[in-house]
Amino acid sequence: MNKRMLAILLSITLALTGIYVSYDEWFKSDQESFGKTILVRGMRGGDVYELQGRLKLLGFYTGPVDGVFGLRTYRAVRLFQYEFGLKIDGLVGPKTKLKLWKATKHWRPEYTAPKKVAKKPTLTRKVSTYSRGGFSANDIRMMANAVYGEARGEPYVGQVAVAAVILNRVKHSSFPNTPSGVIFEPGAFTAVADGQIWLTPNKTAEKAVRDALNGWDPTGGAIYYFNPDTATSGWIWSRPQIKKIGKHIFAK
Repeated sequence: MNKRMLAILLSITLALTGIYVSYDEWFKSDQESFGKTILVRGMRGGDVYELQGRLKLLGFYTGPVDGVFGLRTYRAVRLFQYEFGLKIDGLVGPKTKLKLWKATKHWRPEYTAPKKVAKKPTLTRKVSTYSRGGFSANDIRMMANAVYGEARGEPYVGQVAVAAVILNRVKHSSFPNTPSGVIFEPGAFTAVADGQIWLTPNKTAEKAVRDALNGWDPTGGAIYYFNPDTATSGWIWSRPQIKKIGKHIFAK
């Protein structure tokens, strides 16, 4: 066997090992993780319950978490696949499971478990399907979560700037082409890593997102930002800096 063939075989082995490690990490990471069965419409059980719970946490699923893979769950899966750049087939196989798990590492069964409480009259609110500039209501909500998790306490212009960076990444060929894909890209946002992405955003964060969607970009086209007091990556300092807003430096 010549050296070239040996090198090719070694490269293939390393690639397959990387896939296995990532896949194995997923199953060993938590007690609450999917089984290995591909989930399809019509199935029932605990894995479907978990699927619905994780999709509900992200805002893709709005129905009851009942462990029944019906039409609403199917549609939620397809929407998730679309937002995260996966094959849109409604089947929950290894790639969809892994992507969903990475986006909802802080999910636990109690987040969506049905609670037994006394029934009382309640006001219901329809889930908005309003979209602005081609973005869904879920996109806008997740952006507000990200702005609040990343930049609350920053001046208002700094919060708009964070929203603008998300939108600039959506438009950039090097990043996912949806807000959810950008926000949940591994390692992209501290708020996702530490769970603050799930804090309820205030009105200021929501307004900042609306202003960014309406075209206000205080960053001048930035696709990165960082806090110079806490940044540990040497690479981020190599990016061309545009300006500093509040505690964040914005860069290309």
